[in-house]
Order: sequence, then structure tokens, then C-alpha cells
Amino acid sequence: MMQSGQRRPCRRTIVVGVDGSAGSKVALRWALEQAERTAADVEAVNVWTPGTTYFACMPVAFAVDDLADAAGTVLLDALVEVTREYGRSVPIRPRVLRGFPAEELLHAARSAQLLVLGAPTHGTMAGLLLGSVSRQCVQRAACPVLITPAVPDRVPPQSLRSVDAHRHVIPPRS
Repeated sequence: MMQSGQRRPCRRTIVVGVDGSAGSKVALRWALEQAERTAADVEAVNVWTPGTTYFACMPVAFAVDDLADAAGTVLLDALVEVTREYGRSVPIRPRVLRGFPAEELLHAARSAQLLVLGAPTHGTMAGLLLGSVSRQCVQRAACPVLITPAVPDRVPPQSLRSVDAHRHVIPPRS
């Protein structure tokens, strides 16, 4: 039992972006493994952006509640799938946020130990033209950012599991 005046040890947090893609599931798996090694919590974040489409030249907004519910379902489905196959447990806080993905992920990770994102699955040219959430996060994050490969079979598992003696993340070798 803690005495009054004693500080409770602060658990570190690993923030991971989860959008339901294969790459984000690889990132979630990696974040869970790293959290287990470093006694950290995982904050799994899904960010949705209110959408507008055009029908007969008139803007039509999507129902906000439907988008929020869909984002929550995507996040929980990914968590269930990955934790079922992963089999181990660390504290996980699921968060569904409304906004622009890069901005919200950067805000969520402002005091995190690490931000983990899945690599985009589209080609280099598409990434340049569309803008990349991972690129924005790497350039602007206040904490280290790890980008996992979108396809886990392309990288040997041991290269994603490297941690040095001081529990710093060692990125995979190219």
C-alpha cells in the first residue's frame, strides 16, 4: 500500500494508430510486444474525419454518429483480432478521435514514450501526392516514431523485436 506523499510510478505509454489496415495491425502487434517489454500501456487510436461528398453539385455531409460508430467498430475489431492472436495482455486504452489523423495522433503522442504507425500500403507516388500521415508524424512528433512494414512477412520477426540493454527501441535494419 502506498503512503500519502508517495508518488505512484508513472506508466509510460505507447501510442499506436489503428485504422483497420494490415499495416496498422502490424503496428498494434509491435506496440503490444514493446509495451510488454518496457512495462508500458498501449493507447490504440483511431481518428476519423467528418466527410462531405457531392451529389448533383450539392454538398452532402455524412451522419457524424455513423462515422464515429464505424471508427469505433474498426478499432475494436482490430484490437480483438490482434489480441486474440497475440495472446498476451498489457493495458490497452482504445480511443476514437475526431479530426485530422496526423494532428490527432501527434496530440495523443505528445507525452508518449513512442508513437507506432503502420507503413502506408500505397505506392511512393501516391504517398507524395496524397500526403502521408506517417511522414507528417515523423517530421513533427515530440517523441520517437516507429513505422512498421505494412506486410509483416517481408521483414523477419526478430528485426521488429530488437531492444537494447537500456530498453531503447532499435529500428529494423534496411
